[in-house]
Amino acid sequence: MAVVAGVDSSTQSCTVELRDADSGALLGSGRAPHPRTTPPVSEQDAESWWDALRSAFGAALRDASLDAREVDAISVAAQCHGLVMLDGSGHPLRPVKLWNDTTSAPQSDLLIAELGTAAWTRAVGSVPLAAFTITKLAWVQEHEPQLLDRLARVMVPHDYLTWRLSGRHVTDRSDASGTGYYASHESRWRTDLLDRFVSDRVDWAAVVPTVLGPDEAAGPISPAAAAELGVRDDVVIGPGAGDQHAGAAGLGMRDGEVAYSLGTSGVVLTPTPDPVFDDSGDVNGVSNVTGGYLPLVCTLNATKVTDTVARLLGVGLDELAALALAAPDRPGRPVLSAYFDGERSPNRPGGVGILGGLSNETTREELAAAAFEGVLFGLVRGHERIRAAGAGADGEVLVMGGGAKSPAYRQLLADVLGSEVVIRDVPEATARGAAIQAAAVLEGGSVAAVRDAWAPPVVERDAPRGSGWAAAARERYETLSSWTGLDR
Repeated sequence: MAVVAGVDSSTQSCTVELRDADSGALLGSGRAPHPRTTPPVSEQDAESWWDALRSAFGAALRDASLDAREVDAISVAAQCHGLVMLDGSGHPLRPVKLWNDTTSAPQSDLLIAELGTAAWTRAVGSVPLAAFTITKLAWVQEHEPQLLDRLARVMVPHDYLTWRLSGRHVTDRSDASGTGYYASHESRWRTDLLDRFVSDRVDWAAVVPTVLGPDEAAGPISPAAAAELGVRDDVVIGPGAGDQHAGAAGLGMRDGEVAYSLGTSGVVLTPTPDPVFDDSGDVNGVSNVTGGYLPLVCTLNATKVTDTVARLLGVGLDELAALALAAPDRPGRPVLSAYFDGERSPNRPGGVGILGGLSNETTREELAAAAFEGVLFGLVRGHERIRAAGAGADGEVLVMGGGAKSPAYRQLLADVLGSEVVIRDVPEATARGAAIQAAAVLEGGSVAAVRDAWAPPVVERDAPRGSGWAAAARERYETLSSWTGLDR
């Protein structure tokens, strides 16, 4: 039996799944935490990711009762966009600015003002908001320009871990397309944008990684990494991926299907064979891990919002969900603009949360429901933007991520969409997607073929509670959509 390891290096933790490369059966898993961050400044030490990967890998081996030398391939999916800067010796030049670090919002504004949303979209598929790597590089140019003189490699998080595993400075189309300086529809780096908006004294062509194809291995594991993990020296390393992109493969998603991902961030996405260009800038026209595209909308505020409201109400998450599902569907129920950490979609980095519609009749149940709906309404808005940009996005609706375990998230989403939502048998979509990629490169096959061979069954279906509930939910959604919001 060949064994593959899929790694999900997220904002909050690292998860490693060990799977049978032929059947996809889960053999064991392990997890280790990452340092906590609190936007607007959200930074982590890249070395902490490697420490967490080693710890989670060891835990997965113990859970599976396997020896490290039985593992044949490893692939890493990780949080997108963040800025990793290494010097010539391979040492980080500074802590990594993560995707949810919004301190580069002023640089984002300048980039967009100078080139325009439509031109950015046509150049790289997306408008460079504060989450994007290019805006963080522009922040470094303004605040720490001396670091650019020592810059030897620029990476996003999964590139760093793939580099630690393989010794190669490589990336993949999915994560490269979220940097703001890679045109996936043209398969090329736009170093001219880095010259123009960051610095023209850096040899960017020598600093950016090589972009691998979706089924192309990064190579064998490096001797140093093999020694640290205790694996054989012929272990194959996959090209890696962005977390949401790997998650779509892990769910077995086909073109036209839609996934709502509920984690630290909220994401709505759909696979499509052709690139999508949204001149309004709302939709990120990124690539997927099978050679196609994955238009998506990402919000900064998802499950942390319901975590916070649960704390304010003095209840656990299960009780919060029960309260939300018990809320009466009466007119004038409160609505929440859930911009607790600012917001990315819409572009409101200084945004704050607003709770409206309060009265003496407001109940704890309604406050709980408003928290879930505030998160979901932002993603429903994104779903509508993806449709408007020309992607189908009309197939089966899937729910993934930690929030998918909550019956309130699932039911309230079905209510507002007026259609059934499903959960497939994929507890950890991103780690599973990374394992699919590892199996593909191990076998010399395609990621798409392994995705289809491992296609997971549906294990949960949630239907809307009737047309009356759907109409009322849509009315609350339209109310919230009309708000202009407040900034700090």
